[in-house]
Amino acid sequence: MLKRLFQLTLLITTLLLTQLCAHAQKPAGAYTPPETWSQDYAPFRIAGNLYYVGSYELACYLITTPKGHILINTGIPGSAPMIRKHVEALGFKFSDIKILLTNQAHADHVGAMAAIKKITGAKMMINEKDAPVLADGGRSDYALGGNPAFEYTPVKANRLLHDQDTVTLGGMQVILLHHPGHTKGSSSFLFTVNDTLHTYRVLIANMPSVLEETNLAGMPTYPDVAKDYAYTLDAMKKLEFDLWFAAHAGQFDLHEKHKPGDAYNPAAFNDRPGYDSILSDLQKAYLKKLGSDKH
Repeated sequence: MLKRLFQLTLLITTLLLTQLCAHAQKPAGAYTPPETWSQDYAPFRIAGNLYYVGSYELACYLITTPKGHILINTGIPGSAPMIRKHVEALGFKFSDIKILLTNQAHADHVGAMAAIKKITGAKMMINEKDAPVLADGGRSDYALGGNPAFEYTPVKANRLLHDQDTVTLGGMQVILLHHPGHTKGSSSFLFTVNDTLHTYRVLIANMPSVLEETNLAGMPTYPDVAKDYAYTLDAMKKLEFDLWFAAHAGQFDLHEKHKPGDAYNPAAFNDRPGYDSILSDLQKAYLKKLGSDKH
C-alpha cells in the first residue's frame, strides 16, 4: 500500500509540474494529462445495476434504473464521446442519464460534465461547498485555482447537496457523505445494489489525498483545511460497506481486481483490508505534511 500511495502521489506531482512547465509554452487553458487518464478501458458490470464506464485511470460509474440513469464523474475535458460509447456498449441509452454527480470539482472528474449535461439534459447535483468552483470552471479552487491548466467548462448546479442528503431515482437511493479536504465539497456516495443472489452495500469513496499546493497550516480561502481533513479521515474509517471504489482506478486496485473480459464478479471488490490500508497510509501522509506545514 505504501508503494501504491507513493505512485499516486508521484503521478499527481508529475502532472502538476508538467502543467506548470507546459503553461509557459502553450496557450492558456492547454491541458496535457497523463495518457492513462484518457486511455480507453472496456466498460463492465460491477454489481447489480452498477457499471464502470470510465477510462483506464479515471473512474466513472453508471447506476441504471427503470426511470433513467445516474452518472458519477466524467473524467477530463474531451471524455464525453468515450463515456457515451461505453454506456451504449453496455446496452443503455446515453440520453437516459438523468442525474450527474461527482466526487469532487476538479478537472479530472468534472472535465466533461458540461458536455454531457448539454447532450443529455441531466440535472447536475453537487455538494454546496463545491458548487461555486464547478460554476466558475475551477477558477476559485482553493489549491489549483488561478492556473488555467486546471480549468474546465463551467457548470451550474441544479441541486445543492449536503451531508447525508439522498438522491433518488427509479428506486435507487444514493446517500451523499461530505468528506471535505481535497476540495471543500469532496464527497463519497453510499448506496445498495442487488443481483439475483446478493445485496451489496456500495461505497464510492473520495479518498482524502493532500495536494502539494495545499498548506495544512491554512489556505487563504480555506483556513480550516487541516481540520476538515482530520474529520474526513476519522469519518471514513467508521463506514460500513460490502464493496468499495474510488475516483481513481489506482486507488482501489481496479486493474488487479478486474481484467477486460473477466466474468461478472462483484466479490472481487470486497476488500475492506485494502480500504483500511490506504486510509492508514493517507493518515500518515497527512500527519507528516501537517507537521512540515506548521514550520
